[in-house]
Amino acid sequence: MSLTTRVLVALVAGMVLGIAIAGAQHPLWRDLPGYLEPLGTIWVNALRMTVIPLVIPAVILGVNALPDPRTVGRIGTRSLVLALVILFGAAAFSTVIGRIAMSFLTIDATSGSALRTSAVAASGAAIQGAQQVGGVSRWLIALVPANPVKAASDGAMLPLIVFALAFGLAITRLATDERLALLRIMQAVFDASLTLVRWVLIAAPIGVFALTVPLAQRLGLAAAGAVVYYVVVVAAMCLAWSALMYLVAWALGRRDLRTFARACAPAQAVAFSARSSIVALPAMLEGADAELHLPVAVRSFFLPIAAATFRTGSAIMIPLGVLFMARLYGIDVHTSQLLTIVLVTVLTTFSVPGVPGGTIIVIVPVLLAAGLPVAAVGILLGVDTIPDMFRTATHVTADMAAATVLARYEPDQDGASV
Repeated sequence: MSLTTRVLVALVAGMVLGIAIAGAQHPLWRDLPGYLEPLGTIWVNALRMTVIPLVIPAVILGVNALPDPRTVGRIGTRSLVLALVILFGAAAFSTVIGRIAMSFLTIDATSGSALRTSAVAASGAAIQGAQQVGGVSRWLIALVPANPVKAASDGAMLPLIVFALAFGLAITRLATDERLALLRIMQAVFDASLTLVRWVLIAAPIGVFALTVPLAQRLGLAAAGAVVYYVVVVAAMCLAWSALMYLVAWALGRRDLRTFARACAPAQAVAFSARSSIVALPAMLEGADAELHLPVAVRSFFLPIAAATFRTGSAIMIPLGVLFMARLYGIDVHTSQLLTIVLVTVLTTFSVPGVPGGTIIVIVPVLLAAGLPVAAVGILLGVDTIPDMFRTATHVTADMAAATVLARYEPDQDGASV
């Protein structure tokens, strides 16, 4: 049985048991969630433990994976700018529409009050730190950490990511030998951290079950409905953004919609089933060559980097996951927090591991940056299979649409090899 199946079974079992306990009268049954919840908290802490050593080297490596503008210049700059525009657009779209969509998710006052209490206990310093940030000027000042080590200790992810971006750019200016030596160290740290994440995920069924039982006990039947609602909203939002990418390819890339659809379909099918944009890359390259006749510079440079780095579907899902948790726990998300969600979402998408379910790993720093509880992250992990299918297909669609736009400004429009 795969990890995904085991986690899903644990989620369903936790939901059923928690709902049953909610209606039980025996004290022993009612005390059971109190014994299970610490196990879930330990698992969440273990997952949070991996965030900083995973995200920081990933951001540094991502910056250095981009082409050196001194040697590639034109297409490198355009690729990065276009990718950032799409990612920011996706994150803003998801945050604005997602906030409206989640407002229709109804949780009764009693359950919301109980969850708010547990949320504060679970998030601790993250929520306290968010409450201490007041005003736009203080928020902007806090973006640049005076002490990156202290920022790491405090779990201040946005300043850490800003530091990692700056440090990664500084590495690009080093001599080749020094640069490669540092990047080898960063790669080793990232690989080791990813291994640690995989070890933590082995215990995911236990953690998810231990988190779901007390959650379902507090919410009763509303818990199952809330999870289904979240999955439907994520799928719908991914489909909506993918449809917009078709219009981008048509309006800005000047590509016939049918031709673009034929070029994307095989890669979308692979991405949807394998839940990996890297696995879908050969199909993307084939469609870009045979159907769209994109320039070789776009095919050989942009598409591989886009498949490995630019994860548009994650920019859709992460804000929805954050807003879903906020709604589930009855916590109001203020305007400044919405801005933080958009910014941190875009930056963290560059550090999403290229594995199925990788987005769930990096949603934790977004929650921390926004001052929201992370205790329910196991719920998202448990139901992530379906959302992961839709967001990976969205990765591919956005990458192909961006490639058509870039192709308009490349001289090799016939796609001939050079």
